[in-house]
Amino acid sequence: MTQATEHVRNDEAFDVDEWPPLTRAVSYVGSACVIQGAGDFDPQDLAAVRRRFPGRYVSLDGDVITVWPPSGPTR
Repeated sequence: MTQATEHVRNDEAFDVDEWPPLTRAVSYVGSACVIQGAGDFDPQDLAAVRRRFPGRYVSLDGDVITVWPPSGPTR
């Protein structure tokens, strides 16, 4: 079994104006960012997070928006 080397941080202090209105928690796993909502996010929320992280792949799955780590060089 491999052991994870990335640290999980959820000490992100978030301002209501910086994240979608339904945001209840923001955490990081390495360079990935996970935004959890108090309800389902909508396409406008997804677009707002994509504007905050240009060039990154951002996905929406109900009440979770994930900003994936930048893709690294392929081997």
